[in-house]
Amino acid sequence: MLDELQERVTDLEIRFSYQTQLIDELNEVVTDCNLRIDRLARENQQLREIISTFSPELVESPDE
Repeated sequence: MLDELQERVTDLEIRFSYQTQLIDELNEVVTDCNLRIDRLARENQQLREIISTFSPELVESPDE
């Protein structure tokens, strides 16, 4: 009975360790994606500004 309980606790500790590692890895992915989104948003804004200098009517509003 005690051995079975110890085995279950050990199994839970192993699962917890893997889940913690997975959460850390996912956090890195989410952080990287947010940085990419921020960069792309800045680039998009810069391109809109460049396009608007050539022809203001070419820039669509965000609602269109």
